[in-house]
Amino acid sequence: MVVRVAIKPVLLEWAIKRSGRSMSEIEHKFPKVQQWLAESYQPSFKQLEDFAAFTYTPFGYFFLQAPPKEMLPIPLYRTLDSQQEPNEASVNLIDTIQTMQSRQNWLRDYLIERGADPLSFVQSANIHDNVAEVARHIRKTLKLTTDWAAEHTTWTDALNFLRETIEDIGILVVVNGIVGNNTHRKLDPQEFRGFVLVDEYSPLLFINGADGKAAQMFTLAHELAHVFFGYSAAFDLRGSLPSADLIEVKCDQVAAEFLVPAYEFKVAWDQAEKTDNIFQHMARKFKVSEIVIARRSLDLAFIDKPAFFSFYERYQAEERKTKAAQSGGGNFFANQKFRIGKRFAESVILATKEGSLLYSEAYQLTGLRGKTFDEFANSIGYEV
Repeated sequence: MVVRVAIKPVLLEWAIKRSGRSMSEIEHKFPKVQQWLAESYQPSFKQLEDFAAFTYTPFGYFFLQAPPKEMLPIPLYRTLDSQQEPNEASVNLIDTIQTMQSRQNWLRDYLIERGADPLSFVQSANIHDNVAEVARHIRKTLKLTTDWAAEHTTWTDALNFLRETIEDIGILVVVNGIVGNNTHRKLDPQEFRGFVLVDEYSPLLFINGADGKAAQMFTLAHELAHVFFGYSAAFDLRGSLPSADLIEVKCDQVAAEFLVPAYEFKVAWDQAEKTDNIFQHMARKFKVSEIVIARRSLDLAFIDKPAFFSFYERYQAEERKTKAAQSGGGNFFANQKFRIGKRFAESVILATKEGSLLYSEAYQLTGLRGKTFDEFANSIGYEV
């Protein structure tokens, strides 16, 4: 006997809108969805389960009296005015933050059980502190010199080094452009470029990997500042500019000073003006992308906003072309190191090896199962 389930149409409509899927996609998968909406026919229990999975909706939500008001657990700072509610977000962003919170909570408990001390640098800066002093404090914590980036061959090398250095001091860094490993659920960089979950044991930085590579270093530095100030948040940094909120402005200023100190920039600018391409020359010197240099030029009033946005749009267009020309999604296991985060992955693998974490729990935390989990562990130097 097939069990039919009476569902309020408003819940079905809400789930469809929330998923971001088109009605044609829904109707192709569920030919009788219009009848469900009209209440002339009811879905079976199995059909409702499939519908929940297809629309990324928790199954229990369909038995509520009205759609829940889902809000992000952290502020979402937007650069430009928006018609959206302050903390209204896509299901992809909500699901991603919830997954990261689960990982963070597990690692926090794991570290506390093993007697780890809280990280002293978390919330060690005050929002009213001098920008240059905070940037120096961050560099000192990371054991970096003022010209650390210049020691690397390219700015992408410098970016990789910075990410690894941040993980070395106890911060989780995740880079992903999709929800988990679901290539059909792409994260929109127009909605957010990254977010930060501050915690004194397991702070987490998430970079939207769908964003252009050139912008990711600034996003990473901006997120790092959030940890030192002690503010969790998501942000879009539209056009590489912050929202008007004080904490966003301050994190932006610190990130800029951390990557390209004002004094060194001003000294180098005089020499760069004699070259054919100022931004390119400065980018090579400081080992950051040209976007970061252009943004710093704007901050320090070497160029105005129209000049900055003109350059920014051209650079983004070229980067999109380059990205479109690239084929394939890269090595799966190499991607996992970024999508899961090296520090978190190592902790999960070690906990599994010592028997304090069940394999089923490890699979749930990493999104990798069975042989795939084992092969990933091997790929980063662990045998399970």
